[in-house]
Amino acid sequence: MTTPEKKVKDKVKKLLAEHGAYYFMPATGGYGKSGVPDLVACIKGRFIGIECKANGGKPTALQEKNLMDIINVGGISILVDETGISSLKVLLDAGFPDAGVLFDFLEGGG
Repeated sequence: MTTPEKKVKDKVKKLLAEHGAYYFMPATGGYGKSGVPDLVACIKGRFIGIECKANGGKPTALQEKNLMDIINVGGISILVDETGISSLKVLLDAGFPDAGVLFDFLEGGG
């Protein structure tokens, strides 16, 4: 059975592959670090953490902290749900800024 969040992750992975990104899904249980984004990617030299949600879900406090940690060292953090896939595609097509930033592509995000 495919969960709604897995559907979002699959769409994001497809977009990343189409844009020639290096990406992986880090292991978080056992030996991994908790709260890391669902996908970690590098596109055209930019480090990107992507947290996927479904059905209006919001990141946990630990996920938000990790996304902010990425921004604070000059990386890019992205929050995306099924309503933000088209916005993510536009961002990937356009490229990325030179400084740390958070893109919120969640339903009702800003």
